[in-house]
Amino acid sequence: MLKGSIVALVTPMQANGDVDWQALESLIQWHLEQGTHGIVPMGTTGESATLDTEEHLAVIKRTIEVVAGQVPVVAGTGSNATAEAIHQTREAQAAGADACLLVTPYYNKPTQEGLVHHYRAIAEQTEGPLVLYNVPPRTACDMQAQTVGELCSHPSIIGIKEACGDVERVSEIRQATYDDFIILSGEDAQTLQMLQRSAVGTISVTANVLPALMADFCTRYLQGDADGAAVLDAKLQPVHEILFVEPSPTASKWALHMMGKIEAGIRLPLLPLSERHHEELRLRLQTAGAL
Repeated sequence: MLKGSIVALVTPMQANGDVDWQALESLIQWHLEQGTHGIVPMGTTGESATLDTEEHLAVIKRTIEVVAGQVPVVAGTGSNATAEAIHQTREAQAAGADACLLVTPYYNKPTQEGLVHHYRAIAEQTEGPLVLYNVPPRTACDMQAQTVGELCSHPSIIGIKEACGDVERVSEIRQATYDDFIILSGEDAQTLQMLQRSAVGTISVTANVLPALMADFCTRYLQGDADGAAVLDAKLQPVHEILFVEPSPTASKWALHMMGKIEAGIRLPLLPLSERHHEELRLRLQTAGAL
């Protein structure tokens, strides 16, 4: 169900920080036209940390409505509070999300046993497919492969977005889980290496600005054209790099602003991309064909 280029969708905002609903709908339609294989509203790139629960769920619901079943919608419903994650997951499932993405609890720094209890509580009190999300650089919590192996025994837990920074973790997770357990890259620059180690796609920041290229890259690899995928990966690497020059989604939102897709709005404590990076971002976007 989940494979290829799945965009970690930005949340368009007006200059005052309000969600720009019209731009959100236009952005989603553009992704559908460009061949994006799936959409994640309210992940890290969607600024989930600074939208309140009502806004968070409203973005998910609007995304599901606009997508209208054309590609999978994987709703970001994680929280560092288990009860809040259960609430958001239930709401997203009721709205029609195809799956929910659940980041490891941030700030709390739970043990591996605590992670097992957290995810099992969510799985046992909700109904739909769940995708784990490991991103220790942001959460100070690293879910080990053995823990993933323990969790995958629950029928609702179908996959993981892995962003620990170590590509060998993919192989470790594959050994600890079953053959059809879905592994998705959470590090754009490492996606090719992760695909080579049995990942089946990516939840991508870069797909925000180069959706067709990211979709083509993933499709080529998954259909057996490893050489063609490698050529596209080389073209994508400079964009991957520049999009993380400041904390995401700072650069990707500014790139979309340059492209005329969204306004420059972003919520504190993040700021619009520093001016010193504007020209380099523009050059790399032009070279990749985004401008």
